[in-house]
Amino acid sequence: MPFGEQPAYLKVADDLRQQIADGTLPPHTRLPSQASIRAQYGVSDTVALEARKVLMAEGLVEGRSGSGTYVRERPAPRRISRSGYRTMGECSPFRQEQTDERVRGTWEGRSERVPAGEAVAERLAISPRDAVMCTRYVFRSGNEPVMLSTSWEPLAVTGRTPVMLPEEGPLAGRGVVERMAAIDIQVDNVAEEVGARPALAAEARVLGGLAGHPVLVITRTYRAGGLPVETADVVIPADRFRIAYHLPVR
Repeated sequence: MPFGEQPAYLKVADDLRQQIADGTLPPHTRLPSQASIRAQYGVSDTVALEARKVLMAEGLVEGRSGSGTYVRERPAPRRISRSGYRTMGECSPFRQEQTDERVRGTWEGRSERVPAGEAVAERLAISPRDAVMCTRYVFRSGNEPVMLSTSWEPLAVTGRTPVMLPEEGPLAGRGVVERMAAIDIQVDNVAEEVGARPALAAEARVLGGLAGHPVLVITRTYRAGGLPVETADVVIPADRFRIAYHLPVR
């Protein structure tokens, strides 16, 4: 079989991927064995193995111990709605991240004082190693983990105030806008940037799936005028969710 300029293992992976997409290889079907791929495509064992690795890295197939490699069931993507920042009115961290009122969810968070790394310091317009409050959240819809978030707030802004710990004090569990308003800081804009990358092992353990499968990452920063008061990375499984934005027309 001629493969032209494309590496042979990618050509084999392309053909198997198409069979998965068109239903020739439906969910839960065992992927052809390495020997079958070798015979069908006239390639070496190495090429057959690399083709299978590509499909596994893409999350299309999964290995089952002692059984083989099977086509994964692809869940219908669900929507996570976002609408810039939410104004006052008992906004919770869950509503801050998922603005669809029909979706009910819970969250848990853990905060600790840490020195800012270079990337976080740049986003918060502070110096590296300045003190920040880092809060790590897990968001769930029912019993299913749907999002992770790591938030950083400069202690030069919130230190020694009632809102220094996002999940403790009189405004525990409220959103950034309401908490900052309690210390006379009016959040008036938010910037978000959406990207994608492979899931880290620790993220995959919490969200389900495998390390290396794609996740969407929302990098968000709340500001009061030009002052950054919070920045966060929100991590969402890309194979289970889509992000929908609802933005006002000015």
